[in-house]
Amino acid sequence: MLRQLYSPTLGLLTDLYQITMAYGYLKSGLSEVQTTFQLFFRKAPFEGNASVSAGLETAVQFIEQFSFSTSDIEYLRNQTGNDDAALFEEDFLQYLFDLKMTVDVDGMPEGTAVLAHTPILRVTGNVVHCQLLESALLTCINFQTLIATKARRVCIAAHGDTVLEFGLRRAQGFDGALSATRAAYIGGVHATSNVLAGKLLDIPIKGTHAHAWVMMFETEREAFEAYAQAMPNNCVFLVDTYDTCQGVRTAIEVGRHLRTLGHEMLGIRLDSGDLVALSIEARRLLNEGGFPKAKIVASDSLNEHRIKELKENGAQIDIWGVGTNLVTSQDQPALGGVYKLSAQQATPDSEWIPKIKLSNSAIKVSNPGRLQVHRCINPQGEWVADIMGDVSEKNIDTKQLHQLDGTPVRLFSELVITPMLQPYLRKGKRVSPSESVHQMRTRSQQTQTCHAVMPLLTNNTWQIKKMLIDRHRPSK
Repeated sequence: MLRQLYSPTLGLLTDLYQITMAYGYLKSGLSEVQTTFQLFFRKAPFEGNASVSAGLETAVQFIEQFSFSTSDIEYLRNQTGNDDAALFEEDFLQYLFDLKMTVDVDGMPEGTAVLAHTPILRVTGNVVHCQLLESALLTCINFQTLIATKARRVCIAAHGDTVLEFGLRRAQGFDGALSATRAAYIGGVHATSNVLAGKLLDIPIKGTHAHAWVMMFETEREAFEAYAQAMPNNCVFLVDTYDTCQGVRTAIEVGRHLRTLGHEMLGIRLDSGDLVALSIEARRLLNEGGFPKAKIVASDSLNEHRIKELKENGAQIDIWGVGTNLVTSQDQPALGGVYKLSAQQATPDSEWIPKIKLSNSAIKVSNPGRLQVHRCINPQGEWVADIMGDVSEKNIDTKQLHQLDGTPVRLFSELVITPMLQPYLRKGKRVSPSESVHQMRTRSQQTQTCHAVMPLLTNNTWQIKKMLIDRHRPSK
């Protein structure tokens, strides 16, 4: 997908401070220090308690293809500081030109539900490599996780009805549209109107005609008849260009003629007005007109809240077309994902040193170490908790756990405990095969709701966190 949309190299897809820090690490003799960075969000979106992970495959492809071209280096060569001297020395530019990513990447499989503060992605490698990836990984994971989560909420509100993603025209650019469609499908939508996304990602495509088609003809009937002649096996008529109820009657008349030719009208679409009243009347007309199986499609600024309201008020809608509010996540347009240093290793043979970021805001205090996320399922098959512990911890003691602030917690029931971060890259090389978006979508639909708001820490990880807090915040 990346190769087909952009130039062969995307090394400059970063913020300048990533490159200036890389330069500083090299000049300070720190460029080969091994580090672990963890990507996570601090608060689930939409006032929920979890998100649907998405964007990992895009991120892995980005890392596999990472490089700086000759023109990239020339661009950096021409950058100057406030004294008009070159910003970077030639040795550093050559270092970038020769750079091949050798990081290890572990991540949550796409479509997995993720709690706040738990790593979606863990990146280990020398500090320059890890640092240069920060902004691109965040833009891959943040946006797609947000949209996948939104799509999951929309699909839950639809209670099993078909949901179509109609957002191409309102998305933030070509790449935003494709990423949004991909994430929305992972989150559970059934198809998209975005034809390029359909081709590149093997997502089903759906769509019929717009108001312009009706307006091109002298009458609505002529427009419907012409469309039926052109696309007899794809007839969903948009009926609200002039008078909606009359539009439904006209669709029924054209549908009867279509039936004599051996084809069946699929349905009608409502795009404005009182969708409850209009859908009820449209259903009555269709049933009485001999089309009880014809579907009623609705669009018009839908989101999960509007769908829930319409269903509760008796709307007779079978298929929901959701556009702007899905692909832009209009009520919360960003996920606050961050990428924080959590451990470093001075030499390959030395111990890993946990790192912590402190803040006066408790929510911004990071969790130290190279963390694995362990999902706990009880004998009833319910997801009851996620526990974070260092990758070196093999046996999790569920009777000695802590909330992020240190409050003790015990889990007494028999639990099936599964590590959630899976290996994707080792030394920059893929070790897990690519999944299809269909597998990811199935995973998101099978994920259960967790009633825990925050994850738990193992006793060992909490003791390390407490030690680092005490060290960096000495008592007065």
